[in-house]
Amino acid sequence: MVERRLPVMPERTPVPLFDLVLVGATGDLALRKLFPALARRAAEGVLPDGSRITGVVRSGDSPEALKEHLGTKLREHGVADEDVRRLLPIVEFVKADIADAASLSGLAERLDDPNRVRAFYLATPPDRFIPASRALKSAGLLEGGTRLVLEKPLGQDLASARAINEAVAAVLPESQTYRIDHYLGKETVQNLLVLRFANTLFERSWSERDIDHVQITVAETVGLEARAGYYDKIGALRDMVQNHVLQLLCLFAIEPPNTLTADAIRDEKVRVLRALKPISGLDVLQKTVRGQYIRGSLDGSPVPGYAEELGRESGTETFVSLRCELETWRWAGVPIFLRTGKRMGSRYSEIVVTFRKLPHLIFPGQAGAAVEANRLVIRLQPNDGLQLQMMMKVPGSGRLKLVPRVLDLRYDTAFDERTPDAYERLLTDVIRGDQTLFMRRDEVETAWSFIDPIVEGWKEHYATPHRYVAGTSGPAQAVALIEREGRSWSDPELRV
Repeated sequence: MVERRLPVMPERTPVPLFDLVLVGATGDLALRKLFPALARRAAEGVLPDGSRITGVVRSGDSPEALKEHLGTKLREHGVADEDVRRLLPIVEFVKADIADAASLSGLAERLDDPNRVRAFYLATPPDRFIPASRALKSAGLLEGGTRLVLEKPLGQDLASARAINEAVAAVLPESQTYRIDHYLGKETVQNLLVLRFANTLFERSWSERDIDHVQITVAETVGLEARAGYYDKIGALRDMVQNHVLQLLCLFAIEPPNTLTADAIRDEKVRVLRALKPISGLDVLQKTVRGQYIRGSLDGSPVPGYAEELGRESGTETFVSLRCELETWRWAGVPIFLRTGKRMGSRYSEIVVTFRKLPHLIFPGQAGAAVEANRLVIRLQPNDGLQLQMMMKVPGSGRLKLVPRVLDLRYDTAFDERTPDAYERLLTDVIRGDQTLFMRRDEVETAWSFIDPIVEGWKEHYATPHRYVAGTSGPAQAVALIEREGRSWSDPELRV
């Protein structure tokens, strides 16, 4: 019998001819993430011939030297020589101050084709967003459906985020504004919708009836790197929880949208954020943990503490753990534990769903005592995929013995195709005009409305973070936060 092969459908609509302008083109984000993502898209034929990428820099070397430097950096970040040679001809560098309309004439001359999709990516600190958007408008560069991409973080509190949003809204409609959070471009994050709403097994059990608690962890091994000046003003709560972690919570907990349109999905995400039970005042002492790493070791090598890297003492947190609740019919009473930190023992991001224990066990003695709750692990990085822990009988006759075992599905083994990274997906979505994986204004502001009271509570009641040794899983107080409720953090190193 000859196997009937289904036709291969194109993954998405084609990318139209475009002009993409990267502002901050010699910065770490552009060189480490954006240009490599574009090189891979070009190598796969996703970018149409004739498309142009313009890097905007305020000062520095000649355009030719900048392009040579870009080639060197691309190779350092693992881009093949052939792919570098394919990308460089469509990249040009222009010197301009994006916040000064008078300096943008050369850029305007280059962007001379009204039939191309035009997009500006502001890979700059957030304090440049307002003057940049106004200057682009004054220079006539935001006409004809031009798209503007704003890199996170969007402000440092609700007031600053709202000011940015209002300034951008004055020059560009919401439909042309793309607030990027690269976590939303991760394949496993997108798969949350499919997991929930294409599998009866999970959708019927996705509520307080069957789920005991949820853990969301984003653990990093890096320290300050080159971000000391920025990071010490912000800290882990505002740098990671306000965007990455809360976005994961939204996609985990949303109700089924009526359609898969961008606004339908984002409507449901906003409802999740609005349902978060506030944490304020003295609540921060019971429902939050702040930490800061001190000298320790990673992979057998010593690493300095936060104060040593910064060059002075500081009260900024590098670790945060929160106990949250959603005040909805579906999730009432289910504790949701959030955790993120720098200089942790390993780098990983995951959502762990622990289901309720069985109401009655029929297995006698030691066999019954071995029964553990089912657990679903949604791994975002590394080794993206899903793990489902179930109880199994050990083969053989004699005394009944039960053990937990894991069904392990990984993207790299389940699919033959290479999985595009987050920035590859998001950059092409900007050009296509698909806002599904980007944050809407009310999402950003509602998230800040949850974060700001925690920050204020810390200022009044919890000024000094607890210390934890670099290379560990955070301060002991974070363990107590979850264990006083009879639960424990899921540890990837100890996982069955």
